[in-house]
Order: sequence, then structure tokens, then C-alpha cells
Amino acid sequence: MPAHGASRSRRGRRPLWAPAASAGALALTLGVVVLGCTPDPPPVRISVSGQAALPTGGPQSSLPPHPSRSADPPVAPPVRLVIPGIGVDAPVESGGLNADGTVEVPPLDQPGQVDWYRNGPAPGQTGPAVLLGHLDTRKGPAVFGRLLKLKPGDRIDIRRQDGSTVSYRVRELREFPKSGFPTQLVYGETDTAQLRLITCGGTLGGNGHYSDNIIVFADLLPAGSG
Repeated sequence: MPAHGASRSRRGRRPLWAPAASAGALALTLGVVVLGCTPDPPPVRISVSGQAALPTGGPQSSLPPHPSRSADPPVAPPVRLVIPGIGVDAPVESGGLNADGTVEVPPLDQPGQVDWYRNGPAPGQTGPAVLLGHLDTRKGPAVFGRLLKLKPGDRIDIRRQDGSTVSYRVRELREFPKSGFPTQLVYGETDTAQLRLITCGGTLGGNGHYSDNIIVFADLLPAGSG
């Protein structure tokens, strides 16, 4: 397993452009992301069990049962994620919700896989399409191991099952504490087609869990953009 090195302790809605040495496995509920990486990781669990356990006082604390389901016509599901700037060329699988209300993420024995949250918009539809991947596992770097090297303007291509491709341009990178996961910002309805890439980050705690999430925000490029 790679050395973690010095961890950063940035918090809040601050853009991030510098790479970090922190890494870990990832799990997600509709409003909370929890990270973990141990030498022999147990099954990934969440710290809050479902919507009822979430605070209810703020706009980022709850989520509609079917967040940002697009009214656009159906499109073919994504099958591959390509990010030339950081060397990502990865298969995409469809993920929904587990029985306990957690969002399905790639299994730890598939570190090169990305999961698309199928209960939200598909890539190319109006609204935020959400893709999740691990930063690393105990065996080494995973699909989003270089995510923090992305810069505004970088291109992200998503290939779909019907052979078509939709492309996005990175707008910004942000880091949020898992205790303040920005549910509305990630899943809330938008007037345009957007993309979110989510992985882990922040400070590694003594329990093997990371404190934060790294979220990439990207906007759809017009068809045929070079």
C-alpha cells in the first residue's frame, strides 16, 4: 500500500488545484460520504443509516427520493470514462442503492472501476450525472488516484453503450468534510447537463477513515467540440 505522507486539512468550499497524498476507500449515502482505508479493510460501511438519521435544518442535509431525475428523453447508459489529462480509461458500471440506503460503489477488488449513480441523470441529460470511484486500495492506486491533478478546462469523455460519446470540461475541484457533505450542490437540480466525480480526501484518522471528499464539477461541452 502506498505511503500516505502528509495529509492536508483544508475544509469547506475551497477550490483545490494541488495534488494530495491522501487516499482511501469510499462509501456514500444520499447525503453523507465516509471514507476508509485500512491494511485489511472491512466491508465499507456508513456512519449514518439512512435519511432519517440526517439533520433536517439546512438545504444540504436532505435529498428528494429521486434526486434530479432528468425530464430529458432516455439516453444510453455510460460504459467508459476517459480523462486524458490524468490517464484514466476505465469501465463504468451502473449502481443504485443498497438495502441499507447506501449508494453502491465499486467493490474494493475492482479498483479500476467507476460506478454511475443510476437513480440520477445519465451523462448528457440535464442535471448532475454522478460517478464514484476509489482513490486507492491497500494494493495500490485506484481509478481516481490522480483526480486531484485535474485542472479547470481539462476534458472528460464518457462513452455510452450505443457508441456515442458525451464530453465535459472541468469547472472546479472542491473538498468538503464528510460531516458537511454538500448534498444539494452535488445532487440538486440544474438547468444544464453537468458531471460530478467523487472520491475521498482530507486527513486520515486513527480509525482508518478519511475526513473529506474530493468532488470534481464539470459542464457539458457542445457536441463535436474538439
